[in-house]
Amino acid sequence: MTTQRCSWARSANQRYLDYHDHEWGVPCHDENTLFEMLNLEGAQAGLSWETILNKRDTYRLAFDNWDAEKIARYDTAKVAELLADPGIVRNKLKVAAAITNAQAYLRLRAEGSSLDAYLWAFVDGKPIVNHYQVGEGLPAKTALSDRVSKDLLKRGFKFVGSTIVYAYMQGIGMIDDHGAQCFRKERR
Repeated sequence: MTTQRCSWARSANQRYLDYHDHEWGVPCHDENTLFEMLNLEGAQAGLSWETILNKRDTYRLAFDNWDAEKIARYDTAKVAELLADPGIVRNKLKVAAAITNAQAYLRLRAEGSSLDAYLWAFVDGKPIVNHYQVGEGLPAKTALSDRVSKDLLKRGFKFVGSTIVYAYMQGIGMIDDHGAQCFRKERR
């Protein structure tokens, strides 16, 4: 019997299938993972998510396991090192955004919040479970992703447009968009 997955999760890449099967749409409350995923979604802009997943381990090494305090202090020598690393997306704006995001994240923490509390407050702490039918396309963005995007931008985060934020919310489980036939679909 074939495992029924979302239509986008049809790949021979086991890493991609594992992401679908074990992460995408699963509520995440781990600060480090939330910060990592925010930056990886931004790095994905204009590329495929599969490309980013294939580089995820290298990203973790290159960006000090997504330690925001270290990233916030990156200097020009570290930026040059990152831009020479073929294991990540070598885009000046995306690398600069990760540093800016680390600084914005640290400001959020200094205000007494966390990425977890901040993000999940937008959905009252509970995932939104959508019920799209087979053949019905998923939205690229929503009014909620517009609102979260605007607030993140106001707080100084970069590469957090509404489309990126919607994909991020799906990835961290704030939104469950698993297809109706997918074995991962929550039946609520």
